[in-house]
Amino acid sequence: MAGHSKWANIQHRKGRQDEKRGRIWTRIIREIMVAARQGGGDLNANPRLRLAIEKAKAANMPADNIKRNIDKATGNLEGVTYEEIRYEGYGIGGAAIIVDTMTDNRVRTVADVRHAFNKYGGNMGTEGSVAFQFKHCGQIIFAPGTSEEKVMEVALEAGADDVVVDEEGAIEVLTAPSDFETVKNALEAAGLHPEVAEVTMRAENTIGLQGDDADRMQKLLDVLEDLDDVQDVYHNAEI
Repeated sequence: MAGHSKWANIQHRKGRQDEKRGRIWTRIIREIMVAARQGGGDLNANPRLRLAIEKAKAANMPADNIKRNIDKATGNLEGVTYEEIRYEGYGIGGAAIIVDTMTDNRVRTVADVRHAFNKYGGNMGTEGSVAFQFKHCGQIIFAPGTSEEKVMEVALEAGADDVVVDEEGAIEVLTAPSDFETVKNALEAAGLHPEVAEVTMRAENTIGLQGDDADRMQKLLDVLEDLDDVQDVYHNAEI
């Protein structure tokens, strides 16, 4: 199935994430703690915790840090309790934005998120106001030049829902969240190594922004992503 170009947007996002590398450990630690608290500390029985630990290892987090935070979450050590809260709103040009947070103080978090939306040209919406424009799914993306035939064969056999190729030749494999790990492992076992592999909120339709609108939207996204309690920001803008 053919799709429009996403590759430039993906490269842009990865570049922004690399600039904020210092914040990644904090977010991964929170993800580990919430995953362990909800699903227990047994990796074999907790796929969310397995994925969080994969992220931690990819970010070169020491094993002692990982174990300590699992122990905190499962009650073996005293620690902070985080709750997950999702906020929704609109950015520049009506672009849809979802902000996922983990916080120990929801009053502080909602104030910070609302302030960011209001100050930088967005509008905070109510629960469900934009979520219908996104699909919760596994997303595995390969760079242009990767064998489309091989990716399609392995991915579909492993249980992927769809394989989408954009204008620049980037290949996007989509899965149900529950099948993400199986499909990713099958692709890697076949020697196919993705640029991006995550369970995400994928925009069903996108809004193109250019010039001043694109700059303003990027500023809003940067401010939201820099908030201490924010884990992920999803949007449907093509900047």
